[in-house]
Amino acid sequence: MCDNYEGVWSVSDLENELNPAQLEVIEHLGAPLKDRPSFTSDLKKHLRSALETSVAHCIEEIPNGESIFLSKHRLSQIHGCEEKFIAEENDDFEWQVATARGTIVHKAIELSVNWRKEIEPSVIVDEAVARLEEDSNSLGHWLQGCSEIERAELRSISVDTFTKFLECWPALKPSWRPVTESRVRADLCNDTLILSGKVDLTLGVAEGNRAGKVIVDFKTGGFNATHHEDLRYYALVETLRIGMPPRMIASYYLDQAHFVPEKVTEELLTATVRRIAQGVERIVEITFMGESPKLKPGPSCKWCLILDDCDTGKKYLDESGYDS
Repeated sequence: MCDNYEGVWSVSDLENELNPAQLEVIEHLGAPLKDRPSFTSDLKKHLRSALETSVAHCIEEIPNGESIFLSKHRLSQIHGCEEKFIAEENDDFEWQVATARGTIVHKAIELSVNWRKEIEPSVIVDEAVARLEEDSNSLGHWLQGCSEIERAELRSISVDTFTKFLECWPALKPSWRPVTESRVRADLCNDTLILSGKVDLTLGVAEGNRAGKVIVDFKTGGFNATHHEDLRYYALVETLRIGMPPRMIASYYLDQAHFVPEKVTEELLTATVRRIAQGVERIVEITFMGESPKLKPGPSCKWCLILDDCDTGKKYLDESGYDS
């Protein structure tokens, strides 16, 4: 068991104040300075060069004035079924209760970090909804026009999820430097390739060439192998942004109160460069070079927009025992 995190909390002193789930979070987050990895100051330069070199032949095929915007979701999709990727690219996204819940909860967590009054989950969720409803984006418009039944259901499941966060996580100390909904971005290849994302929670900060930041992605539901890849993507973008990787990335599954950490290494970042390059290559080939997308059936077929017309997907679900 680690003695402390950022020299703030001693686990032995707080065993009577925190529940077991909260203590587990502290144990995972804790790392004395001597145990934190160091990286060379030229790592950013090498990773950037490796990625730009790997995609150079693809970038030449992109018309002038066009760019590729890559997110963790888009990268995950192109590495899955390419037909599903194209279907989602061409579809107008529509908000629903299930998809809005995550944004509401993330906003509630953001507010709770700086909340000066007693934290009441329903009050903070209501404030989160009110703030997001004022926005002029698509979610704001949906919240303004959703039915009372949808609003009630959204409030119910958002309060449930946010309450789980409060139950499972200790209060985030200011000295931990908590930042929620942090946008990260790296522009490459003369702004033709843009890597972007929004991180649920970051804690800590690098000190010189010694890594100190932790990136956390909150999840509802169960484990998916793409969750690891999503976080590795964030780790690379963070490195390309400031030149220093996070020391650890982690998924936290709120329904199970389960922390799944992974240490960041140079090998992990190099592998992520290769994965991004492969994804960019396929996006360019399909979007600009006229290559046909490939079918790749899997569990995500259950939610595919074109499932009704996809015999391959229906066959996969039937043979795998999924209820389509």
